[in-house]
Amino acid sequence: MPAMVRRTRGQIEAAISKAVVQFEVEQMGRGPADVRTYVIGDAIFVRLKGMLMPAERQLAATEEGRTLLKDLRRELVQASRSILEAMIEEITGSRVVNLFTDISTKTGERIIVLTMADDVSKWLA
Repeated sequence: MPAMVRRTRGQIEAAISKAVVQFEVEQMGRGPADVRTYVIGDAIFVRLKGMLMPAERQLAATEEGRTLLKDLRRELVQASRSILEAMIEEITGSRVVNLFTDISTKTGERIIVLTMADDVSKWLA
């Protein structure tokens, strides 16, 4: 990222949060009730709340349903992973090395963890 476009940690985190919400709406059909992003060195943590639809909450009432729900959500992210990675790379100026995600079938909270090729904080103002 060129020095002239340096941003604060808060600006980077807000831009990532906005991109993740956009990704969720465009790729999954709905966004979270709340999203928080934290940039720590070469890692990015995104915490999304309110991710389960009413039908998914019903499905999560059984062990088989919870497994199905987690597997489905994981596959949906994998299918469109390149889109999310491109959005994050554009914001941070660094390549995504890994993307991990899981959803709690109890609380509806989802976490996305990205590891980056570079320490993102080196581009902060």
